[in-house]
Amino acid sequence: MRICVLGGGVIGITTAYWLAREGHEVTVIEQHDEVGHGTSFANGGQLSYSYVAPLADPSVFGKLPHWLLSRTAPLRFTPSFSVDQWRWCIAFLRECTAACSRATTRELLALGFYSQAMLRELLDDEAIPFAHRESGKLVVYRDPAAFAAAERLMRYQAALGCEQQALNAHACVEREPALGALASQLAGGIYTRSEETGDCLGFTRGVARAATERYGARLMPGTRIDALDVAQGRVRAVRTSRGELEADHVVVALGNGTRALLKPLGLDVPLYPLTGYSLTLPIRGTDLAPSVSVTDAHHKIVYARLGDSLRIAGMVDVAGTRIEHTAHGNADRLALLARQARETFPHAGDYAAARGWSGARPATPSGKPILGATPLPNLWLNVGHGALGFTLACASARLVTDLVCGRTPALALDPFSWAYGALRGASRSASPVLHDDAARRTT
Repeated sequence: MRICVLGGGVIGITTAYWLAREGHEVTVIEQHDEVGHGTSFANGGQLSYSYVAPLADPSVFGKLPHWLLSRTAPLRFTPSFSVDQWRWCIAFLRECTAACSRATTRELLALGFYSQAMLRELLDDEAIPFAHRESGKLVVYRDPAAFAAAERLMRYQAALGCEQQALNAHACVEREPALGALASQLAGGIYTRSEETGDCLGFTRGVARAATERYGARLMPGTRIDALDVAQGRVRAVRTSRGELEADHVVVALGNGTRALLKPLGLDVPLYPLTGYSLTLPIRGTDLAPSVSVTDAHHKIVYARLGDSLRIAGMVDVAGTRIEHTAHGNADRLALLARQARETFPHAGDYAAARGWSGARPATPSGKPILGATPLPNLWLNVGHGALGFTLACASARLVTDLVCGRTPALALDPFSWAYGALRGASRSASPVLHDDAARRTT
C-alpha cells in the first residue's frame, strides 16, 4: 500500500519505520529541513514508562491562584481572547478529578509498558546511537504533603504492575549523591529502577535512517502540507508545496499542526500547545551531574544525562497557539530554569555554555494521545502525546501500524480514540461534516 505519514518528529518517524518494515511504500512529509526539528529536538530526554502521573489531577485546583498570579510558577497561564484556549482549559479542568486522574494513569501505564517492550524490539534489530541509558528515575519532593500524595500514587501504580520505592531524604541523596546540596530541603522521593533516558533527536534521526536505508521509506523534508483531498468518503491525496501525493492511507502525526489540517474535514481534534523549555550543558570531568534521571516535582524540572551533556527541561506555559521551536526561546523562562537548576545541582556542568531551547508540546486535556481511526476509513491519527511523545512513540507507532494493516492491536485503543478518550469533556459537533469541497481548501 502507498502510505503518507504527515510529520517527521519522533511520532511520525517511528510510525513510518513500523509501516515500512511491513513492506509498504511509505512517504514522510515534514515541513522542517530535517526530521526531529520540532518538539522532538531538545525535550527532557526521559523515557518515563512507569511514572506517568497526568498534569490534570485534583491538586490543580489548589495551585491555580499561584499559577495565575506568579510569573515564576512552573505552570504559567497567560489568558488570551482565543476560544480554543478557553475550551481546552475548561476541558482540562474537567479532567482534574480523582476518578479521571486514576483512569488516565492506568491507561497511560499500559501504553508505557508496551512502548518499552516495542523500543527493546526495535533496538534488537537496529543499531541506533542516542545516548540511551537504563538510568532509573528519582522524583524528589520538597513538600511533605506532596510526597504523601506521591506515595499514595505509588501504591496505586504498584497494583498496576509498577515497581517503585519510596525513599526518605537521606536515601534520596544516597541514591543520587549530586542531590547533596538539596538534602535539607527534601521530604522524600519515589525511585523507579526501570526508567530510561536518551536523546530524542538522535533516536529520531537513527530510526529515520533505518526506515529509509533498510526498508525503503521516502523522506520529503522542507515540504509544506496544504490540504487533504477527499473523494467518495476517503482521502484521495495530500496537497503539498511540492505537488500532490496520492495515497491509500494517510497517518497524521503533525502534533500541533493537526487541527488546522483537519478542520476543513469537520474533524475538531482537541489539541493545544503547551510551551516547555530546556537547557543542554556540557559536563566536565570534575562536574557533579546526576547519573540517575531526576525530576524535581516542586519546580517541574527534569534532569537527564545524555552522554557528556546534561539535559534540563521543564515548565509549562499555556500561552497561545503560535507554534515556535527555537534555540533561544523565552529569555526570562530560560533564565529562571537555569537559576532553579543551579540551586538544585550547582556543580552539574558548565552553565555558562548551556544551549537554550523552547518548544510547544501538543497536548490533549486528559494528557492521553489520540490514536487510531477517524470517520474517514483511510485517515488515521497519532497525535497529542504532550510531554510523553518520546516515551510513547514506539507503542503508538506499532498500534497505529496494526490498525492500518487491518490487524487487531495488542492494546485496546478505545481510551485513546478520537471518538471516546481524547474528546471526553471537549466541545465538539455531534458528527463531522466531510464535504469534498471543504476538504480541498488550503488550510
